[in-house]
Amino acid sequence: MPTIRPPRPMLTWTLTPLTLPLRFTWKIARNASASKTNFLLQVAGDGYTGRGEAAPNIRYHETPEGLQQEFAQLQAAGLGHCKTLAELTDFLAQHQPAAALRFALESAFVHREAASKGVSIPEFLGVPAPAGPVPTAATLPIMEPGEVAGFMREQDLSRFLLLKIKVNREGGLDLLREVTRLVPGHPLIIDGNEAWPDADSLRQSWEQMKRLPGLRVRLLEQPLPATCAADYRALKGQLGCPVFADESVTDGANFADIARQFDGVNMKLMKAGGYLNGLRILRETRAQGLQTMLGCMVETSLGIWSALQISALADVCDLDGFLIVRDEPFGMVQEKNGLLREA
Repeated sequence: MPTIRPPRPMLTWTLTPLTLPLRFTWKIARNASASKTNFLLQVAGDGYTGRGEAAPNIRYHETPEGLQQEFAQLQAAGLGHCKTLAELTDFLAQHQPAAALRFALESAFVHREAASKGVSIPEFLGVPAPAGPVPTAATLPIMEPGEVAGFMREQDLSRFLLLKIKVNREGGLDLLREVTRLVPGHPLIIDGNEAWPDADSLRQSWEQMKRLPGLRVRLLEQPLPATCAADYRALKGQLGCPVFADESVTDGANFADIARQFDGVNMKLMKAGGYLNGLRILRETRAQGLQTMLGCMVETSLGIWSALQISALADVCDLDGFLIVRDEPFGMVQEKNGLLREA
């Protein structure tokens, strides 16, 4: 008689809100906030657990309430019956939850699977592990120029080899003038978060910015809306520094066309919707001869720890989201002298 194996028990999924007060007001070109609501997503079964984080972003029409509703719908549709990563992938492709929730689900599942097999996350995903501590950029949000010196001193931003400056169209020049006065020659990422409406308005601002003494730009990130593909194509190679896509590449893109618009891509696991799609985006980016950047939302160290697992594939890492959280709850990543390592 053939052996009849009992069916494997369903996996148990839980979603827990995380209310995260921030260390300072997080202001970018489109909004400002003093706290965030993220989610801890946990999966358990067969003696192993995995955790993932969801950080909803209103830019992609994600809200805490929406993610909770979607999670309840996934539970009702049979999420707990997914026993393999392939089954989970098919299930999520069928139900199409928000990208941040999709990443939390997939990453929790991957973390549990890797633990059950006794392998590291890079091993499980088939990617190289970080060779050592990972340098990260640190971000200066939009603020009045008179506040910059105190903020940089309080946050000790000089310890980071790369600074990211959030700018808008109205005050970007004055903010950059103050930053370059304080740290002349320091490499900067200038992040516009789609603040300029078109190529002509950006050119006018850029002509003034690039004349600032001491300005050293590593890259310019998404200055125009993602809808301005023709403007980006017209600007390609005209600004004297690499231009990177952020909002123009979410969970998918026409990468041949992205290469006609940009010099690099900022891939965030939260907007890619998971490790598997995030790795695909990085490989497509590299295949087009573009530079790779690994970014984040405002996240706890759980989300940042997840990103660190694939950081060896990035030319630039911008993974300071957990440093913005006032009472970071997990302690999974340590930062020292601008370098990140697993705790």
